[in-house]
Amino acid sequence: MVVLNVFEVHEVDDELEAAVAGLLPQLSRSAPKLTREQLVALVSHPAITFLAVRADGGPIIGILTLALFPLPTGLRAWIEDVVVDAAAARQGAGTALTRAAMDLARAAGARTVDLTSRPSREAANRLYQGLGFERRETNVYRYDLG
Repeated sequence: MVVLNVFEVHEVDDELEAAVAGLLPQLSRSAPKLTREQLVALVSHPAITFLAVRADGGPIIGILTLALFPLPTGLRAWIEDVVVDAAAARQGAGTALTRAAMDLARAAGARTVDLTSRPSREAANRLYQGLGFERRETNVYRYDLG
């Protein structure tokens, strides 16, 4: 049985920088490589909780970003950029990361947690549905500022 350890990241070190550099391309081929300064800014941002997971005390095998921000309608929680190394798939790391984020959001006072997942990420969609996330009938719009 694999022992998973999910933890909040508060400082950037060489291991985290290397893990993020290896994980982000598995999530998105178009994701830019983060500089150390960008990663420090992300990890230290007051609205962000950056989670990572290890299996059996080994290297980091997955990451998740939880954004918590106040709006007039209440505290919002949003999960983004969940990625687990393909070599560590099916060990429960994605589930452990997502549950930890849900617990943090609940403890902070959020009533709901939102996320999006591309339809092509079939395993991720099954994971979220298995955790009780429900698909919403909504339109997500994007305007490219670049």
